Amino acid sequence: MTEEFDADVLICGAGAAGLTLALDLARRGISFRLIDKADEPFPGSRGKGIQPRTLEVFEDLGIVDRIFAAGGPYPPIRVYRADGDHVDTALTETHEPSAAEPYRMPLMVPQFLTERVMRERLLELGHRPEFGCALVGIQQDGTGVTATLKDRSGEMQRRVRYLIGTDGGRSFVRQALDIGFPGETLGHRGLVADVTLTGLTRDAWHRFNEGDRARMIMFCPLAGTEMFQLQGLLPLDGAFDLSAEGLTRLIMERTGRTDIRIQSVSWASTFTMNARLADRYRAGRVFLAGDAAHVHPPTGAQGLNTSVQDAYNLGWKLAAVLHGAPDRLLDSYEEERRPVAAGMLGLATGLLQADLRGQVRRGREVRQLDLAYPGSSLTLPSAERSDRLAAGDRAPDAPVRGASGQPIRLFDLLKGPHWTAFGYEVRHDLVRPRAGLHIHRIGAEGDILDDRGHFRDAYAVRPGDWVFIRPDGYVGAILPSDSADMPENYLRAVGLAADA
Repeated sequence: MTEEFDADVLICGAGAAGLTLALDLARRGISFRLIDKADEPFPGSRGKGIQPRTLEVFEDLGIVDRIFAAGGPYPPIRVYRADGDHVDTALTETHEPSAAEPYRMPLMVPQFLTERVMRERLLELGHRPEFGCALVGIQQDGTGVTATLKDRSGEMQRRVRYLIGTDGGRSFVRQALDIGFPGETLGHRGLVADVTLTGLTRDAWHRFNEGDRARMIMFCPLAGTEMFQLQGLLPLDGAFDLSAEGLTRLIMERTGRTDIRIQSVSWASTFTMNARLADRYRAGRVFLAGDAAHVHPPTGAQGLNTSVQDAYNLGWKLAAVLHGAPDRLLDSYEEERRPVAAGMLGLATGLLQADLRGQVRRGREVRQLDLAYPGSSLTLPSAERSDRLAAGDRAPDAPVRGASGQPIRLFDLLKGPHWTAFGYEVRHDLVRPRAGLHIHRIGAEGDILDDRGHFRDAYAVRPGDWVFIRPDGYVGAILPSDSADMPENYLRAVGLAADA
């Protein structure tokens, strides 16, 4: 007898990670519920930086233009000196878009606006988060998870195939599974608030007492709003007045200025900075993603981006297994994403120390375009490609043309929930059609023309090469034409067996 399930997947936590996973599952036709114990969506700006790699993810999910419309570029940093003078510097190195990297600069979007765009897109796909619904119990067995939920009507049990904890740094899911969360408390207590104020212009990110951790205070104009994000460090102990009056007093004490006055406070929080990483991301049929799996200082705008990409990595694998792929595919989620989070924690912590010394400039290291999975079990390496694009790397974009002559971007061909195979000037069709794989032949006799050589240059391919790109935009394998059996062997290994 076939067991009945209420949904394939229960997502616990409707922040950026949970919404990303919901959007990905929705477009794949996977049944799910997205719940959150809060009564309403998160109202703050906390994760306000969207890195270029995340913009590529948002393009695939169909929301990148809405995200750009909601936000704007980062302003220059304006550091005030003791004599009242100031100097302006760019926060990040400027890089113009290229054929391979269409997004090369971070975008500022307050987190509540980013998540609003994501919820609106989810509603278009026929789904919405369930706020005011808490997960209070987890039991699992070999075929599914029994989740105990609690809302205003009381407790209920729901049966699902998989449960995903995207429920933040204090994750109930992680604690219920007794998954360790080792790391360190960094000895700093932060203040962040979304405020309206008078006395400062909106053309710069204003910073006072730069390098003096006891007195530093910063005001960042929030793109897409009339508000500023107020930031600073506080003593580790004691209560603090987060009202407009209390924040105005703090500003006067730290800047000596009486013209900067808080008019209203939309959201405010104090927090102790930690760097922690979950011991594991999977326990049977339960997975952790986002802040439930890793917490870190806010420097470098890495957290929300890493959380989005956790979910983007997990979504296609869940769908594939639910459609019949081997369960071991899900093991690659932790294998790939946990090392990325470990590196991100080190980066964010290092940037925090640099910020405290007054060194705030950011480089390419924060943009997440160079993250890769070279050692993944899903990556088929090729030793001779060490100096070129290799399996495991992010798949570059490239302007090409269809055989009809119309211009098209490679990202247009990758967009969607499918795998993609590109055969470059191939003479033989080594790859058989199958569900979940789009096949394109690039060359004079193919459906895609690379007459300006952008694909050839970005992928460093030779005639006869086949490139296999995963649904999350990473190169799985690059195979030469003389590897007759390897394409089929690789595709079977990742759950894409050809139809009989």
